[in-house]
Amino acid sequence: MLFRIIIFIFLFNGANCLCAQQIYDLWSTEINTPYYKKNTLKEYEKEVWGTRCLFDVTKPTLTVFKAKGVNLGKAVIIIPGGGYGLVAIHHEGYAVAKQLAANGITAAVLKYRLPNPISATIPNKVPLSDLRKAIRMFRSMANDYGFAIDKLGLMGFSAGSHLATVAALWRTETKEEVPNYTAQIYGVTNLSQENMQWLEESLYFRKLTNSEIKENTLLDMVSKDTPPSFLVHAYDDKVCSVEETTEYAKKLAAHGVLVETHLFPKGGHGFGIGRKKDGTEQWLPLFVNWLQVNNL
Repeated sequence: MLFRIIIFIFLFNGANCLCAQQIYDLWSTEINTPYYKKNTLKEYEKEVWGTRCLFDVTKPTLTVFKAKGVNLGKAVIIIPGGGYGLVAIHHEGYAVAKQLAANGITAAVLKYRLPNPISATIPNKVPLSDLRKAIRMFRSMANDYGFAIDKLGLMGFSAGSHLATVAALWRTETKEEVPNYTAQIYGVTNLSQENMQWLEESLYFRKLTNSEIKENTLLDMVSKDTPPSFLVHAYDDKVCSVEETTEYAKKLAAHGVLVETHLFPKGGHGFGIGRKKDGTEQWLPLFVNWLQVNNL
């Protein structure tokens, strides 16, 4: 009898954990999914860089974590990184969302489709189309989750940060798709030769045209209308140079855009919510404070 009670308690608690967040499909059917190409890819998960990551993502979702305690009326869409070749859904997604929710912020993790010529007619347009749909969808849920529609931002990590920056800078006629602020964590903003090669190999799967080079020169697209930004980087990042953040911060400041930047001496790349041993765990509380102080 005791064994059965223990099992029941375990299952009950497990069910509660599963119900702590809600998963929404971005697109109702394959026919309604932009740039969809029929394929046989199967999404799978495996460990990379010491964390579980998703591969061959073709069905995007938005997983919402309700704000706990005092609801601050704010919301964040989290965009995990992975170089557009995988989605680091756990340490740059769910772990961050849980921390934000614990601080009274409604958080949603975007599992976006990975660009792939096998599964998309125009691969480079797939991640952004998913993100913009997620922004519209999440805003439509503002009343359900108790946040203001004008206090919804994006938080991206690495390639996810690149995607967040694109969403903030590239023009859209649909105002519901424009974030109110962005948080770029060890992000990508500069169109260096290395970054151009990365985009051509991992996002476009071809050479960029002259017009695409222009629109991907993100630093030149910053204006007074660019959303406020919270920037985080480590000086010893060997994947994305710290200048990706410092140059973006300079551009924002030059145009009078609100920006706060935190640079850590150590941390490398991909530290997620951070580590106590190198001090990078400080950035998330600082981000929450930034939202509060600036009424974002």
